[in-house]
Amino acid sequence: MQKLINWVDERLPIVDAWNKHLGKYYAPKNFNVWYFFGSLAMLVLVNQLVTGIWLTMSYNPSGEGAFASVEYIMRDVEWGWLLRYLHSTGASAFFVVVYLHMFRGLMYGSYQKPRELIWIFGMLIYLILMAEAFMGYLLPWGQMSYWGAQVIVNLFGAIPVIGEDLSLWIRGDYLISGITLNRFFALHVVALPIVLLGLVVLHILALHEVGSNNPDGIDIKKNKDENGIPKDGIPFHPYYTVHDLLGVGVFFFIFFIVVFFFPEGGGLFIEKPNFEPANPLKTPDHIAPVWYFTPFYAMLRAVTIDLFGLDAKFWGVVVMGAAIAILFVLPWLDKSPVRSMRYKGWLSRIALAIFAVSFVVLGYLGLVPATEGRTMVAQILTVLYFLYFILMPFYTRMEKTKPVPERVTG
Repeated sequence: MQKLINWVDERLPIVDAWNKHLGKYYAPKNFNVWYFFGSLAMLVLVNQLVTGIWLTMSYNPSGEGAFASVEYIMRDVEWGWLLRYLHSTGASAFFVVVYLHMFRGLMYGSYQKPRELIWIFGMLIYLILMAEAFMGYLLPWGQMSYWGAQVIVNLFGAIPVIGEDLSLWIRGDYLISGITLNRFFALHVVALPIVLLGLVVLHILALHEVGSNNPDGIDIKKNKDENGIPKDGIPFHPYYTVHDLLGVGVFFFIFFIVVFFFPEGGGLFIEKPNFEPANPLKTPDHIAPVWYFTPFYAMLRAVTIDLFGLDAKFWGVVVMGAAIAILFVLPWLDKSPVRSMRYKGWLSRIALAIFAVSFVVLGYLGLVPATEGRTMVAQILTVLYFLYFILMPFYTRMEKTKPVPERVTG
């Protein structure tokens, strides 16, 4: 066996890769509960890939057969209902985990030098994940799938000059139709997963090149012993591979409670209209995207003023796009001399708290029908969302920070 391993390793350095990324990759010894969400994101990604492959075996990507094939999976395919709910609930779980993973990055400054590229790859993963979720949202071919996709695709029509042609190109038809469904299916199961997996690999490679951040924001590579091993680091395997099993166990406990008892999430994960087949002649009472898109949908609806000869819908699309784009420049906005929120001043803490609350409340406002009062609240919260980033160079430079210890504090 050892000779076989040596023979393979001479031609494909598997052992070297194992040591570099797991066996001899030294991670900070003070990881806390927030660091579970990176490994949980990998777990949910595997769940989505595996269940998605099985679902495609019985799914019919056509306007005539899509809804019926989903019902067939749910009622006639052995364990089909479980596969479908693992996939649909897994999509929501993916965004829960990713949002918490991003929030941990904001708390501990995981985007600051030298980890800018890690953050950018992470944001690209988030962007592709949103596209992947949107493409998959249409596939059940229910009422909300159809009309939600209709609304989102039509938003591209607000872009001056090229908008109508762009919407037509995305749909492949003048309305959402079986052609749209087929191309979204191809993107959802082939193109976007390939890009997503590539970005995940780049994200991990970039992480392991510069090393993991930690709650203290200290680079453990700067303090090594005589053997070149970080004094505040421990091998990722077996310590953190075993440690992460606790997070996996808790996650599975909660995840399967939802899958077995609340798979529709009260209409959050699968909306009630989606149990009706798509009908172009019948519009649902209230059209809203799935919950993980609703903060940005609320920002889009919050723009109600026409400016410079362009209508409010166009500026809503601009604001929605800017809300995602501004995340990419975050590493260059934070001017604080320290990384972790543990050692930043009260301005950064208040700003992050307001940002988090604004994002959550915007998510709720995007779920419910718009009223004059709700629109005003959404406008205020949208301004607060952007102020978190726009004012960051000023309050991070102005505030008084605490001294950072030489070694991690545990």
